[in-house]
Formats: sequence, C-alpha cells, structure tokens
Amino acid sequence: MKIMKFGGTSVGKPERMFQVRDLITRDNEPKIVVLSALSGTTNALVAIGDALAAGDKDKAKNAIDVLHAHYGVFINALLEKDAMREKAVACINEHFEFLNIILKISFNEALNKDILAQGELMSTKLFSYYLEEKGQDHVLLPALDFMAIDANDEPQVLAIRAKLLKALESHSGKPIYITQGYICRNAKGEVDNLKRGGSDYSASLIAAAVSASVCEIWTDIDGMHNNDPRVVGTTRPIEQLSFDEAAELAYFGAKILHPASIWPAQHFNIPVKLLNTMEPEAKGTIILKEPDGNGVKAVAAKDGIVMVKIKSSRMLLAYGFLRKIFEVFEKYKTSIDMITTSEVAVSVTIDNTLNLDQISKELQPLGELEVLADQTIVSVVGNKLTQQDQLVTRMFDSLAGVPVNMVSYGGSLHNVSILVPTSFKNETLKVLNKGLFGLD
Repeated sequence: MKIMKFGGTSVGKPERMFQVRDLITRDNEPKIVVLSALSGTTNALVAIGDALAAGDKDKAKNAIDVLHAHYGVFINALLEKDAMREKAVACINEHFEFLNIILKISFNEALNKDILAQGELMSTKLFSYYLEEKGQDHVLLPALDFMAIDANDEPQVLAIRAKLLKALESHSGKPIYITQGYICRNAKGEVDNLKRGGSDYSASLIAAAVSASVCEIWTDIDGMHNNDPRVVGTTRPIEQLSFDEAAELAYFGAKILHPASIWPAQHFNIPVKLLNTMEPEAKGTIILKEPDGNGVKAVAAKDGIVMVKIKSSRMLLAYGFLRKIFEVFEKYKTSIDMITTSEVAVSVTIDNTLNLDQISKELQPLGELEVLADQTIVSVVGNKLTQQDQLVTRMFDSLAGVPVNMVSYGGSLHNVSILVPTSFKNETLKVLNKGLFGLD
C-alpha cells in the first residue's frame, strides 16, 4: 500500500482535482490519499477565527460569505451531473451553516480548532463526490476517527496504527482510501490539528502506521531544490537525499516539506518521494535511509530568527552557567536553533518570540543581554560536511561582504549554519549558490 499526499495547490482548482484522479489511478497498488484544504481556504479560516477573536463579527461574516461563494463556483466546475452537484452543495452548506452558527456563540480556542478543520473536511468530501461521479470505487476515511495526539501535542503512534488498521479492515479490498491531512483529535477528544504544514505529517504518520511501500508528497514543484527557487534563478532538483539531510533542510527552511514529517518515515524506514502534480513525469526527490554520496547537497534559509546574547565576565568558566541559561528557555518551552559560546558569552537563536520578554527578564541577572531581531539562519546541508576539504574556505570566500553574526560548525555531520541579517538573506543565498554549486 502506498500513501499519496496532495497539498492545497494540487487540489485548489477543479482541473487540479482531475489531475489528482489521474495520478491515483495510474497503477493498481492500494493507496491512501491524504488531501489538504483547497488552496486559500486555511488562510480564509484563520482570518475568520482572528476576526471572531477580535469581536468583529461583521468582518467574520463577510469572510464566510466570500468563501462560501468560492465553493459554489468550485462545485459547478468540478461536477457535471445535477444530482451530484446537489449532494455536494448540500454538504458544503452544512459546513457553512456551522461557521454561521459560530457567529452567534462565544468564541474560544477549541472552537477555533473546529473552524480550521473545515477546510480538509470539505476538500475530501468534494473529491469523494467527484470520484463517485466518475464511478471510481473508493472509501472516505475520516481522519478524526484515527488521528490522535496526546496532552503534549505528540502523535499517539500506536493508537493511530490500531485505529487505522481496524478502519481499513472494515473496508478491505478497496483500491483507494481518501482521508484528511492536518486534522486530528487531542487528548480530550476535541478536534485539533498538527499545525501548519501538518498534512505532510499526517501522510508520514499514516505511512508508518500501515508500513507503506512509499509515502509520496505531491506539490507544485518538482522535488526539493538545491536552493530557494523563489530567490535564486538557477536551482536544480536533488534526486536523492538521506532522511538526515532532508530533516535538516526541512527544519532550516525548505518549504516543500514539513519538518516533523521526516521522523515517522525515518523511524519505520518508509521511502519518501517529493513529486510535482503539474509535472508528474519529473523525477522529483526520493528520501531514503542512506545518503547518495558525500558533500554539499543544498542551501536553505529560515527567517524570523532572533539572536539572544548573554555576556558575563564574572561568570567566566562558572559551573552551571549554561544550565541556568537553558533552564530559562525550557521554562517557557522555547527551543533553540543555534548556539555558540566563548569564555565570557553565550549566543543562541530562537524562532518563537511569544515569551521573549519574560525570557529576557529572567536572563538579565545572568549578565549583559543583547537581543538582535530580524535575523535569518542560512544552512548548508549535505553529508559528512566537516570532512569536506575546503568547504569552510569556499563558504566564507563566497560570503565576503555579508555580515555573519553566528557560525555553527561541527555539531552535525549534515549541516553548517550561519546567522545573517534578514536584509542580507537573498544576497547570501545567491553568493553561496555560485560559490558552492557554480550556479549564477
């Protein structure tokens, strides 16, 4: 059994859904198809939730009506038969009736999770209606029946496996199973989600649960590229990566893959393919256990970074100094991306500034504090990078004129990272593209 996940752009237009049907029926291997919400829907639902949280019900109502109208147009273009269109319209109307009812009740975060779940619920039902109209045998499996997270927002892998296998057994022999990405139930049984990009995570967890032959992630780009194609004009797709290399690239900014989606596939050794819905014959990228040789594979950038520097000569070589610093970040559940140390200073980077004020306040007694916002981590990723002759020389020769605030080297066999002001991000990606890959 294979897993095929299609993102929002892959199902965002009726003609894209037509392409998805062609792709999932190209072979006879049983498959679970994981769908995101139609492109733009999640953003619209977030805006509705934000408006309700701010008490602006008129704004929320307007956004609901605009989105409802969009789905009406979508259904007319997706389905041909009047009877099937009526079924689809009635279904979608129920979802928007729910959104309109929310306008009349007290808003809370649990309700917001229900709002956000509507996108995936609607996209999968519409696709199911389309397959039904075309006479394609399939089953719609509600993700809320098997996808679960615990009190720490971590997926309950064993529970997911047991519930999903039971659901598949009750519909055994079907060629295609459709389900939702992103959404799940939490420890309280409430509707919840795996956060933005979570459909990739859903697909990987499902692949692990059923010991899939492969987990295919279909997007609008032909695999993972060696640099950001939105910034650098001359990039190339990478044919093969190891799980470790892919995890580094996903974490440090490669947008094609959600960072969390690597570990379930890696843990159960499920190959992951990154493919292009619009160019299905392109090779894309395959992610396997073993790397395809050594050396640099790609460059990625992660924005929204803040550097926090603590300098204290009186703490020179003091026992427990680092522990005290890390305890502050742990207290506020704020993870650290990079760290560098000297005899009198420690610098770290974070990408979550929600509790930055409290963190800064608690760090101030430890020494002189400097906070530098608007930073970007640029990571060079590959295999056994610390063993590559001249890599650092080539990197820093390329970076002449770029202000580098931090360097992380040696902590990983797969990653060398630098911190630069975000205003220098594009220049940094371009000069590294030329210096490391010989591409202008």
